[in-house]
Amino acid sequence: MSPVPTYSPMDCAQYSRLELAILQGRALHLRWIGRGITHIEVVRPVDLRTRRQAEYLILVDALGRRRILRLDRINRFEVLEGA
Repeated sequence: MSPVPTYSPMDCAQYSRLELAILQGRALHLRWIGRGITHIEVVRPVDLRTRRQAEYLILVDALGRRRILRLDRINRFEVLEGA
C-alpha cells in the first residue's frame, strides 16, 4: 500500500465558494482526479469536514450516493446557477 500524499490546502476563496454553494443549496459541475482517472460530474455539495489534517467535501452524486472527496483532488468546479 502506498502512503497517502501530503494534503495541499485549497485556496481560501475557492473554499468560501464551496461553503456558499452548500448554504445556498447549489449544485456543482465538478472535475476531480480519483485513482488516476479524471471524473467530471454534476453533484450536490452537502458539507465540508476536516479529518486527519485534510479537508473533505461531502457530496451527493447524480445517482443519489453520498460520497466524500478530499479537496486537493478537485481540479476545478463551477457553481451552477438556479440548480
